[in-house]
Amino acid sequence: MASTPHIPTVLVVDDDENILQVLEARLLSSGLSPLLADRAETALEMLAGEPVDLIVSDVKMPGMGGHGLLREVLGNWPHIPIIMLTAHGTIPDAVDAIQAGAADYLTKPFDGKELVRLIRSRLEAAQAEEPAPRQPAGARSAPPAPGFGGLIGGKAPSMARFLELLERVARSTATVLLFGESGTGKELAARILHEGSPRADGPFVIVDCGSTQPTLLESELFGHVKGSFTHAVKDKKGLIEEADGGTLFLDEIGNISPDMQTRLLRFLQEGTIRRVGDTTERKVSCRVIAATNADLPGMVAGGDFREDLYYRLKVVTLTIPPLRDRREDLPELIDGFIRGLCADQGREPVAVSGEAMRILEGHPWPGNVRELKNALEGALVFCRDDVIRPADLQLEAPPADSPAMRGESLSLEANERDAIIRALEAAGGVKKDAADKLGISRRAIHYKIKKYGIGVNDD
Repeated sequence: MASTPHIPTVLVVDDDENILQVLEARLLSSGLSPLLADRAETALEMLAGEPVDLIVSDVKMPGMGGHGLLREVLGNWPHIPIIMLTAHGTIPDAVDAIQAGAADYLTKPFDGKELVRLIRSRLEAAQAEEPAPRQPAGARSAPPAPGFGGLIGGKAPSMARFLELLERVARSTATVLLFGESGTGKELAARILHEGSPRADGPFVIVDCGSTQPTLLESELFGHVKGSFTHAVKDKKGLIEEADGGTLFLDEIGNISPDMQTRLLRFLQEGTIRRVGDTTERKVSCRVIAATNADLPGMVAGGDFREDLYYRLKVVTLTIPPLRDRREDLPELIDGFIRGLCADQGREPVAVSGEAMRILEGHPWPGNVRELKNALEGALVFCRDDVIRPADLQLEAPPADSPAMRGESLSLEANERDAIIRALEAAGGVKKDAADKLGISRRAIHYKIKKYGIGVNDD
């Protein structure tokens, strides 16, 4: 049986709704599969979750714009050609984009047939340049198989989807923003991303922004020169410099001060740092992974976190599901932790009685995977005859107002999906009205409806 021919996917990025509609129709009639985004930030979210063969992007758009999108694509998806669209009066901008690495450009107004011919030409050129075969399995740059420690599992649909995205994102060097409740395994996810990336041979440097005093964080991150403050008795290299060539993991990024937000933004934009008390700029190249259990979008809306820094960090966003939303993984997690803990203690793995297992599976786990591991470690101390029984488990009931007891999830993706469903219900299923209620474009709501698998009639 002949294989189904590949239909190239073209991501179109433009803040003009009319242009998106025209290009969607043109691409469909030409046998191409269109994806539509009304801003660069939305396009980056799509790139993290959808295979794309070519990008057509406007130069002038709100937010990071076409030039910002080009930089991120060249840095993280260099195999994807990008064609820039520009008005006659801004042709120099398009020329700059070509010099920066764009495949080609067209000026508006453009002929639809000419654009399709250009797309076909660039797709053929990209296919001819593609190395074959690809990186073989087991090579150093291949990502590790996710599924160890706190991220073991994948039977739960939410975790299977997360692990799939984690493996895909690990192959790039894109900046990643990890969301997840305390104890879900954000540091472990960051380490998997590092070990599966092209920078795996470089250092993996962890910065705990939550436990470091604000007055010390600047020196810890950027370093200092001798004499820059009272106790600076010698030059010190900062943790950003230590991560050069590797990965910098910024845990609890929501805790940094406004001043530090400004300095970190400059580093992300320019790729340079200046030690405290120094006048010399130093070039640093490292992948940045940030993590938080805070509501960063809410902090942005409240003015507590810089919007431009937020968008710099969320080139790719991943949300680790809480343990209560992945109960199908509990048996595998329990078995894995018990084996590991028993090995550390030099004893044979113990069994878990049926009644104890039912208690473990029914617990809401407000502390997530970390709480589960600690509970099993404590149970091993008390168990007799190599069997964990209910009396060996020391589980505390979470506060009545906690998300675990209310059956709520702190997953941003889950909350976003619920918000879209509520808006659609309030709008009687009309997507345009639901998009207006949410303050997003119709194109964005179409993408998110598809992304979350929300059943709704077309309007």
